[in-house]
This record gives sequence, C-alpha cells and structure tokens, in this order.
Amino acid sequence: MSVRDDDRPETRGPDARTWQGLFGTPALSTAEQLALSSVARMRTVPAGAAVFDRRDSANALVLVQSGDVALGYRGADGVFHIERPVRGPAWLDQSSAWLHENHALDARATTEAVIVELPRDAVQALIERYPALGRHLVASLAREVQTLQMNTHELMHKDAPARFAAWLVQRIELTDAAGLRGVVRLTERKRDIASQLAITPETLSRLMRSLTRQGVISVAGYNVQVLDAPALRQIATGG
Repeated sequence: MSVRDDDRPETRGPDARTWQGLFGTPALSTAEQLALSSVARMRTVPAGAAVFDRRDSANALVLVQSGDVALGYRGADGVFHIERPVRGPAWLDQSSAWLHENHALDARATTEAVIVELPRDAVQALIERYPALGRHLVASLAREVQTLQMNTHELMHKDAPARFAAWLVQRIELTDAAGLRGVVRLTERKRDIASQLAITPETLSRLMRSLTRQGVISVAGYNVQVLDAPALRQIATGG
C-alpha cells in the first residue's frame, strides 16, 4: 500500500468542521474532539492507491478527512468495481474494527486523500473517560445504517431513470440563487457510475441522452450541466 506522511496543514489532524461532518448534531464537546485528535493516525494516500483491503484485519475506525475514496472490490481480473464513492469528511469503515473482523470492502483513493485512523483500543479507552462519546458513536453508526437502508430501498424500488436522476441530485452544485440550475462534475468512469446504479454502461448512456432530449441536462466532457433542477428532482422521486 503506497502512502506518504507529511506535515502539511491538511494532515495535522481533524478540526471541528471534520468532526461535525462525521458526527453531526449534537456536536462533540471540545474535550471529546481533542481526545479523538490525540489518538488519530494520519496518512496521505495518492490517487489510485489502496486505502485498505478487504483481506486486512480492521483494528481502527477509518475515515477520509479530505479527498475522494471509492469503496468496492477488486475482482480476480484486477479491475476495481466501485460500489460507493465517498468524499471527505466521511467515514470509510466505522464498524469492522468493533467486530474484530476484516474490512467488508476494498477502498481506493480516486484523488489524493488524507486518511485518519482511530485505533479501536484507544477509542474504547476514550469512551470510558467520556461516556457521551460512546453515544455519539452509536448515533453516527445508526445514521450510516439508515443511509445504506435508504440506498438499498432506492435500488430495489426505483426504476433506472429515477435512480440516475437521484444520483445526479445528490451531487449537484447549484449555480444560481433560485436553485434552478447547476453542474455535476463527473470524477468516475462511466462503468463505475453504472455499477453503483445497478445498470449497464449502455443503459447509462441512453439515460443521459434521454435527459438531454428532455432539456433537463446537457453533457460537455466531464461536466453535466443541470438545466432544470426541479424537473430532475421530480424524476428522482419517480414522478
């Protein structure tokens, strides 16, 4: 696994914004944030390198502080199949270490990423000192489970156009105050996007052409211009 450690500002440890992004509300206390930061292990992973392997034993809670990481699996042919993209700050594997198991998936950096590991035993000791921290961790795990349940529901009950529209809506960067237009920057290969949506790359191409004909989007290189965000949201709900 290729990694690089350094002293650049972004690798000096999670700040309040990072902890807020990971734990949501109610926010961690300053003491809890400092305690977690004191046990955090930092490393920088270059684009294309492995963050962890599903054959690795998980001894720490793993998060991405900044950058983009893909969760998925590497097939026997060496091809990495993306199941879920993750943009920091966000958890990569919050559960495996507590189960004393291997990571459930492989993780690969798609851009240079700052990775933080919180050793399980150190976190356990902190929970004994700060009991409220345990409640924060349980709530954070619950939110992760809820998100995965919602994603599974969408895959099972939404048709392909609605799933693709929802995928775009989740990634849109609005470009006007009224929220009518925006842009989605594609940072993944078409086959990886299709894999996340449980469709073929050919079906994805057809969906993009269909939305273009409807005047909802236009595609230019790696940018999808959203021309009618309300219409896209309506399609995403299956309407």
